[in-house]
Amino acid sequence: MVSEGAPAPDFSLPDHHGNVVSLHELAGRWVALWWYPKASTPG
Repeated sequence: MVSEGAPAPDFSLPDHHGNVVSLHELAGRWVALWWYPKASTPG
Protein backbone atom coordinates (compact mmCIF):
# COMPACT_ATOMS: atom_id res chain seq x y z
CA MET A 1 0.00 0.00 0.00
CA VAL A 2 1.33 3.43 -0.93
CA SER A 3 0.75 6.21 1.59
CA GLU A 4 -0.73 9.49 0.46
CA GLY A 5 2.02 11.86 -0.65
CA ALA A 6 4.60 9.07 -1.01
CA PRO A 7 6.34 8.53 -4.35
CA ALA A 8 4.77 5.79 -6.45
CA PRO A 9 6.80 2.60 -6.83
CA ASP A 10 8.08 1.83 -10.31
CA PHE A 11 5.73 -0.36 -12.36
CA SER A 12 5.14 -1.29 -15.98
CA LEU A 13 1.80 -1.56 -17.78
CA PRO A 14 0.64 -1.83 -21.39
CA ASP A 15 -0.66 1.38 -22.96
CA HIS A 16 -3.70 1.57 -25.22
CA HIS A 17 -1.56 0.35 -28.15
CA GLY A 18 -0.23 -2.65 -26.22
CA ASN A 19 3.26 -1.14 -25.76
CA VAL A 20 4.73 -1.62 -22.29
CA VAL A 21 5.44 1.67 -20.50
CA SER A 22 7.34 1.90 -17.20
CA LEU A 23 6.82 4.70 -14.71
CA HIS A 24 10.57 5.45 -14.61
CA GLU A 25 10.41 6.27 -18.36
CA LEU A 26 8.03 9.12 -17.52
CA ALA A 27 10.14 10.69 -14.77
CA GLY A 28 9.74 14.48 -14.65
CA ARG A 29 6.38 14.42 -16.47
CA TRP A 30 2.82 14.50 -15.20
CA VAL A 31 1.21 11.06 -15.24
CA ALA A 32 -2.51 10.29 -15.03
CA LEU A 33 -3.40 6.70 -14.25
CA TRP A 34 -6.92 5.39 -14.01
CA TRP A 35 -8.46 2.00 -13.88
CA TYR A 36 -11.82 0.39 -13.52
CA PRO A 37 -11.63 -1.93 -10.50
CA LYS A 38 -14.75 -3.88 -11.46
CA ALA A 39 -13.93 -4.21 -15.18
CA SER A 40 -13.67 -7.81 -16.36
CA THR A 41 -14.89 -9.16 -13.01
CA PRO A 42 -18.15 -10.94 -12.24
CA GLY A 43 -20.81 -8.98 -10.44
